[in-house]
Amino acid sequence: MAISAKERKLSRLGSGKAVNGGGGGSFGARGGHRSPAAGGRRRLFAVFFVFLCAGAVVFGGVHAIGASFRPVLLKAWPSATLNALSSERRVQQAGGNGAGTVSASVQIRHAVALPDHLLVILGDGSLLPAPGQFECLYSTANSTQLCRRPLSVAALPDGPSLVHCPAGPSEMAVSLSLSQSPPVTPFQWDQLVYTALLDSRDNSTVVFAKGMNLRPGRLGVPSRYECVFGRDLSKPKLVVTSPVVSAAQETFRCVTPVRIRRYLRMTADGNINRNSDGKPMLVSIRTKGRGSSTLPSIAQPEPLPRYNRHRHTRHRQQKVHSMCVCTMLRNQAQFLREWIMYHSHIGVQRWFIYDNNSDDGIEEVLGSMDPSIYNVTRHLWPWMKSQEAGFAHCALRARESCEWVGFIDIDEFLHFPGNQTLQDVLRNYSSRPRIGELRTACHSFGPSGRTKIPKKGVTTGYTCRLAAPERHKSIVRPDALNPSLINVVHHFHLKEGMKYANVGQGVMLINHYKYQVWEVFKEKFAGRVATYVADWQDEENVGSRDRAPGLGTKPVEPEDWPSRFCEVYDTGLKDFVHKEFTDPQTGSLPW
Repeated sequence: MAISAKERKLSRLGSGKAVNGGGGGSFGARGGHRSPAAGGRRRLFAVFFVFLCAGAVVFGGVHAIGASFRPVLLKAWPSATLNALSSERRVQQAGGNGAGTVSASVQIRHAVALPDHLLVILGDGSLLPAPGQFECLYSTANSTQLCRRPLSVAALPDGPSLVHCPAGPSEMAVSLSLSQSPPVTPFQWDQLVYTALLDSRDNSTVVFAKGMNLRPGRLGVPSRYECVFGRDLSKPKLVVTSPVVSAAQETFRCVTPVRIRRYLRMTADGNINRNSDGKPMLVSIRTKGRGSSTLPSIAQPEPLPRYNRHRHTRHRQQKVHSMCVCTMLRNQAQFLREWIMYHSHIGVQRWFIYDNNSDDGIEEVLGSMDPSIYNVTRHLWPWMKSQEAGFAHCALRARESCEWVGFIDIDEFLHFPGNQTLQDVLRNYSSRPRIGELRTACHSFGPSGRTKIPKKGVTTGYTCRLAAPERHKSIVRPDALNPSLINVVHHFHLKEGMKYANVGQGVMLINHYKYQVWEVFKEKFAGRVATYVADWQDEENVGSRDRAPGLGTKPVEPEDWPSRFCEVYDTGLKDFVHKEFTDPQTGSLPW
């Protein structure tokens, strides 16, 4: 089907290439008449071509007697990188492990230099072997080449594959030994727009960015920024700008221009194709005024589930799930089954798991769980120290299908010490439309005298805790959240007119297994996911409640660690778990 002039104009958005207006450049466009001289020249050329082919067969055949023909593939890569690839490939082929295969399907889209490693993002449809079957390649400005094994590989069916490479030298380009893509120069993580979502409710784009350094828990001044859309953000004449309507922490919300909405809709419907250069539509944040600058971006605006504008009527339709959970984790696979199975039993219906660079087999654990019983979605979230942005991202994704969403960690378990259930609590507050958040207290449990990970799980293994609750966590209505999506320590700011409610400890609370055996607890020193919380090894805020009191900043086990944080013995959740989950025949628990 022919596309309109307007569609052709949209398809050129962000491209610096001129479009021919239909001049006399194509063969045969001026009619079918040929001159006799032209015909004679063609016949002479044909005779000459046949003569050359015959000579090639004769002389080539003489050369080929007793020898095999070996075609050579030439690559238009920088020679230094090509040499590195060739030498590495010869080594791999000599080892016989099949790692020398180059796949045309493996296309590098971006690379990002994170604080402790290098992230390589591949194009959709890129298929990767195991990490031990290819190499990360580094090329520096002085033509030095390095080859290192990747740390891990992560891939999901509905998104790009991710390769985690060891950190390389500064000012280098990176590629993979099995990819035909040329090396790419990594973006710096601390100055980057890294993901974006399209919100059809208000025709806005929610942009997540590092580098603007907005203060935690406070609104920024949106008039200082604008959003920039285009395929090549370095060309001011080929971008579209729009105003930012809210700015907070790492989250910016701006108006999605009509032109961009139309273009993205037509691209999704297949009515127009990308430019020949293959560049996707990107969005970034630009500061306004004197010294204006635009952040580098790898963020392609992704659509959220479509919003049904007729849903909110007097006869309000119930959402698919009454209770969902969002969490962000790293290397917690061994505790995942217990956490999901327990919360499924008490009434959680949907899980959004944001995987922050796990390499401990989380995909195998989730793959072993029956998807008809456990509705779990794993979302790759490689962005370090960005928990608040991840929770905002999750709140938007959960909004259309979840009435309530709990933001809790993998070592936190909802507990109902009285006679009420989770569904009783949600039903009670769902009838109060001005309540947008339920706050519940957290009890922090210690090692409970243990030195080894309890074989039957954390809920039955740790039974001694601190007497006073520490902070509280939230269950929120995603429809009630402030459009800025500000959140701090699992709490969101609400829309004007919405309120929170404190749920009594006799009704609902959280058992937080915060201080487990040292083997588990010491992993906290590897880093924190929260943006505005210092890592455990940093000499900063040493006395904060986010740390273990008296522990300091070194991952050295205190002699009395097993007996710490033990003031009250509490077997309430342990007793409930044994009653509800223990197999009467074997005495075992399902996880």
